[in-house]
Amino acid sequence: MKTRSDIFQIESEIEWQNPAPGIQRQIMAYDGQLMMVKVKFEKGAVGTPHTHYHSQATYVASGRFELEIGGEKKILSAGDGYYVEPDELHGCVCLEPGILIDTFSPMRADFL
Repeated sequence: MKTRSDIFQIESEIEWQNPAPGIQRQIMAYDGQLMMVKVKFEKGAVGTPHTHYHSQATYVASGRFELEIGGEKKILSAGDGYYVEPDELHGCVCLEPGILIDTFSPMRADFL
């Protein structure tokens, strides 16, 4: 497994993955300690509630999302963000098509 991304990430050169219906992701920059992932959602797509041992900070680049983190729900729009501590149950529903920019520490080896 490669443990470091290329120095530059050119969107048109990065393959989209399809992890779930209505959801696509591009793996952007990463090394062993950090990873940035762009995730595109269609309206109604569900980020199924899940946990992982990584710290996560996410920026809402576009769209509207209903987030649930640790039992608390909030609707977020472009310009908002959220933090998920390790092992915290979290998920989302896309209310308007949009893009999330996820960052993880350490990197999500399971995404590579």
